[in-house]
Amino acid sequence: MSGLPWKVLAPVAAACAGLLFAASAGAARGADLRAGERTDLTDLIRAAERRVAAQTQDVGELRARVDQLAEAAGDPRLAAAQREADALAARAGLEAAAGPGVTVTLDDSTYDADDPALPDGTTPDDLVVHEQDVQGVVNALWAGGAEAVQVMDQRLVATSAVRCAGNVLFLHGRTYAPPFTITAIGDVDRLRGALDDEPAIQVLQEYVDQVGLRYDVRDRRRVEVPAFTGPLQLPHASVPSSSPSAASGGTP
Repeated sequence: MSGLPWKVLAPVAAACAGLLFAASAGAARGADLRAGERTDLTDLIRAAERRVAAQTQDVGELRARVDQLAEAAGDPRLAAAQREADALAARAGLEAAAGPGVTVTLDDSTYDADDPALPDGTTPDDLVVHEQDVQGVVNALWAGGAEAVQVMDQRLVATSAVRCAGNVLFLHGRTYAPPFTITAIGDVDRLRGALDDEPAIQVLQEYVDQVGLRYDVRDRRRVEVPAFTGPLQLPHASVPSSSPSAASGGTP
C-alpha cells in the first residue's frame, strides 16, 4: 500500500507540469496573461463614463425643472434669491461664454521609447504629457486674466480638479486621452504672456525641444466655452468646528 500514493500523485504532478509548460509557451509567444483584467477594467471605465453622462443630463433637466417651479411659485423672496443667483451665474461658470482667446494643444511625443535618436538618459516617462503640464497651462491662463477656461469639452469652475494617471486625463468623472486641448477666453496678449512666464511651461518647453512633445498655442478671434453642467456641491467636504486653541490663534 505504501506505493499507492505515488501512483496517484505522479499523474497529478505531471498534469500540473504540463499546465506550467503550456503557460510558459503562451507567454513566450507573446500571449498577454493579463488581457482579461485589462479588458474588465476598460469595460468598467466605459460603464462609469456612461453613468456620469446620463447623470449629468439628469442634473441639467432637474435644474431646468427647478427654475420653472421657482418662476411659477411667485414668492418674492425666491424671486430675489433667483436674481442674485443669476447675477453670479456667469462668474461661477454656469453660463456659456464667447469671445477672443487662445487654444493650447498638448500631445505626447511621436518618438518610440527604443528610438536610438533619443537623447541619452531619456525614459518612456519623458515622452508623454503629464498632470503638471496640463495644470501649468490652466494656472497660467487663469493668471493671465482668463474669463472662462475649458479643458477638452468641459468648462472649469472653482471646484474643478485636473488629474492625470500617466497620460490619461480625469476631469469631472470622465477620462480623456491626448492630445489635450485647453481653451481660454480673454485678452490674447495677456494670456500668451502668462503662458510664457509660467515656470511649468518653461520646463515643458525643454522636453518639447528634446523629445518632441507637442505644445501649440493658437490665437482665436472668437471661441465659445460651454456652461458648466455638473454638480456644484462638495459631498466629501465639511466645515471644521472651531476649537479654543484655533480661536485664540494657537496650534490645533
